[in-house]
Amino acid sequence: MLSPEFLQTMRLTFAVAAITTVILLIIGIPLAYWLAYSRSRTKAIVETLVSMPLVLPPTVLGFYLLVFLSPVNPVGNWLDTWFGMRLVFSFEGVILGSVLFSLPFMIHPLQSGFGSIPVNLREAAATLGISRLRTLFVILLPNMKPALLAGSVLSFAHTVGEFGVVLMVGGNIAGETRMASIAIYDRVEALDYATAHQYAFVLFAITFSILLFVYIVNRRFARMELA
Repeated sequence: MLSPEFLQTMRLTFAVAAITTVILLIIGIPLAYWLAYSRSRTKAIVETLVSMPLVLPPTVLGFYLLVFLSPVNPVGNWLDTWFGMRLVFSFEGVILGSVLFSLPFMIHPLQSGFGSIPVNLREAAATLGISRLRTLFVILLPNMKPALLAGSVLSFAHTVGEFGVVLMVGGNIAGETRMASIAIYDRVEALDYATAHQYAFVLFAITFSILLFVYIVNRRFARMELA
């Protein structure tokens, strides 16, 4: 029998993952478009910043977010004074940390997707006088569905298993910031291996199912392109 606390933690985990994925999709499309086609000198710097969460220990990013957003520091104090927002140890802070930490998992597939589209498609659209915005939504995005799917699924799955950033920024508040990965750590510390196994097995099964779904769908997309 699953406890109300277990169900609450799993709902919170998937809510954070879903919201983070939607936000990443909204900001990821224009950013990946710029990275794919821009010749700006600042492109290398932006690419480096986007990719840093891949190699940076999560606790480092979490620590700086904790310090940066703390009410005793200028930015955190400004948010608290003017907007009444306290991002540390809050659901909103967990979302912010998740977006930053999962950013490369959305940007890299989208950037590759934009780069794989033949240049003559964009040139033909420009010759016909089609605006860049309409070219993006009518021509480019429909031709990179596998990249959109891969970016969304990888971002969702990565956020579900997130630990370091969430623990540093959000802490371990039941019903507000305690995600499944933190609950596993919490239960193991309490020597409650049965509950820890419940959390771990659900995360394992869901992650496996999501990735299997992506591989199957991408194989179908590849067959459709060859047909």
